[in-house]
Amino acid sequence: MEPMTDTAAAPQALAERLAAFHRRREESVLSPKGFLALTNTQWVVSPGGETVWNAPGTWFPLPGGEEGLRLEASAEEGVTVDGALVDGAVTVTKTSEIVLAPGVLGTVIGNEDGTEYAVRVWDSGADDRERFGSISRYDYSPDWVIQAAFTPVEGLSVGFEHTRDQGNEREEEIPGLIKFEKDGVAYELVSFRSGRALQLVFADATSGDETYSVGRFLFVAPNPDGTITLDFNNALLPPCAFSYSFNCPMPPKQNRFAVPIRAGEKQVLAKDGALLHA
Repeated sequence: MEPMTDTAAAPQALAERLAAFHRRREESVLSPKGFLALTNTQWVVSPGGETVWNAPGTWFPLPGGEEGLRLEASAEEGVTVDGALVDGAVTVTKTSEIVLAPGVLGTVIGNEDGTEYAVRVWDSGADDRERFGSISRYDYSPDWVIQAAFTPVEGLSVGFEHTRDQGNEREEEIPGLIKFEKDGVAYELVSFRSGRALQLVFADATSGDETYSVGRFLFVAPNPDGTITLDFNNALLPPCAFSYSFNCPMPPKQNRFAVPIRAGEKQVLAKDGALLHA
């Protein structure tokens, strides 16, 4: 769920729109497949089959080049795929509607080259979903609406560490460089494509203190004239701030600010006001 990026309106109107988006955002993370409901992401790689925590049946990878996984389950286990009760073996893909148990849903995801697939388990009774109170955020700050220049580049990639990859990096193609100057400091940021938008993964002097330790996301799009608007009031917490079962990209060194960016989302809070995740 990406926030609006129109910054032409008056700050008060933008603040009101941001508050409305924030309400929708909290509703979204509480949905049956919202971030808070994810309890497991397990890559299925053993040819002999694997059990998946919080999911019935046995799961198998398919022969190379085929999309999805094979699920073997008995009728007594109560799993349905696309509305049909599973009693034997069935192929499940990224488009399959999987009900694992009452209130427990499943989805299949694949890696970028389609060679491996994983099961995700979404549980409406997940502890994090039950404990969730709110997403804290900063008040709207016009100081952190930045007009930058976007310079397209070809053949550039940057290594991004991910929270669950044990220090290994994944190379991401960088479509362009984002350059601006603020308070006498020049910045050159990198982002990667996320659908039709660019995804900026950044950290700043608030990370691990006022805001989530891993960093935050900002989704932007270049303007036709070569400029790009960075409205950090739209900064979002990554999915791993809501569930440790997500594997989130971490900010590369180019995107680590020495100054505090007090705009956007801050932390995921429990009902008692404590941090849901550090």
